[in-house]
Amino acid sequence: MSSSALADLCHCPIVQAPMAGGASRPELVAAVSEAGGLGFLAAGYKTADGMYQEIQQVRGLTGRPFGVNLFMPQPEYADPAAVEVYRNQLAGEATWYQTPLGDPDSGRDDGYDAKLAILVDDPVPLVSFTFGCPTVEVIDALRRVGTLTVVTVTTAAEAKAAEAVGADAVCVQGIEAGGHQGTHRDCAETDGSGVGLLALIAQVREAVQMPVVAAGGIMRGAQIAAVLAAGADLAQLGTAFLVTPESGAPDLHKQAMTDPLFTRTELTRAFSGRPARGLVNRFLREHGPYAPAAYPEVHHMTSPIRKAAAKAGDPQAMALWAGQGHRLARELPAGQLVEVLAAELAEAQGALGQRGAA
Repeated sequence: MSSSALADLCHCPIVQAPMAGGASRPELVAAVSEAGGLGFLAAGYKTADGMYQEIQQVRGLTGRPFGVNLFMPQPEYADPAAVEVYRNQLAGEATWYQTPLGDPDSGRDDGYDAKLAILVDDPVPLVSFTFGCPTVEVIDALRRVGTLTVVTVTTAAEAKAAEAVGADAVCVQGIEAGGHQGTHRDCAETDGSGVGLLALIAQVREAVQMPVVAAGGIMRGAQIAAVLAAGADLAQLGTAFLVTPESGAPDLHKQAMTDPLFTRTELTRAFSGRPARGLVNRFLREHGPYAPAAYPEVHHMTSPIRKAAAKAGDPQAMALWAGQGHRLARELPAGQLVEVLAAELAEAQGALGQRGAA
């Protein structure tokens, strides 16, 4: 696919990241697309029917292109004994928040096949994949109905795998990104070895001939200019849109982005069993060092605790996903944020042009 096919989906090179868990609700997706960016629904943790209903809601709010993100089914490689040890460790949390722990065996495929069937039957402009690489058959089925495909990658090797199955583009996710790292295989031995976004763009650019969407810590137009100069075609922002009024994230989560109480982020397995970047709170500090490589088992197990903490107004046991640029969050309406970012981008590119001409 040429870069122009991807760029044709939006007026400005700004993508709103698909944030599973409720943040990327239809109102946010539509507002971003209406403002000239590319909005993205997150199908993760939803039923197939829930995804379909949200697609219909977006279509009712905008006629502009938008995308849908799918979680790949996960292989069974978690150690049941390690999961049981972690369950015992969380017993005190369950008692404190007066809620039973969730069933770790609640499902591994996130309704993948049913969601794909809907997206083939009733196509959207763009579908992206996280936590793995789809098959050639899946890519071909979506291409036949006119849907472009993007695979999230965290290494050059993963980008090569995406190119091999015929994906149209890759979303290159740097270590700075908030939320889950979209690694294709979750391997505890590689924890902490992720690559920064600018270095990763260069590595992927040399490894494959595909359009690149850059993600990780981007909060300002000047950063968008930087990743475009480094070889990206579009920039994807999550944390920047998390705090907008249209975002479905809990108010406690939005407030925490700039709360002086939360000074830094870390990658942790504490909440889901997969590495994900969030604000350091009590739960992360106490349980992060002991959480096993067990996704989605740990995600299912801690879900009731996270919900109970949010209901109790306690951010110390919530998964406060955030990128490294979280302190730069601006509480602007989503459409206005796209406009501000586009203006900052134009200014930064103008300044770069002047320096180059000097």
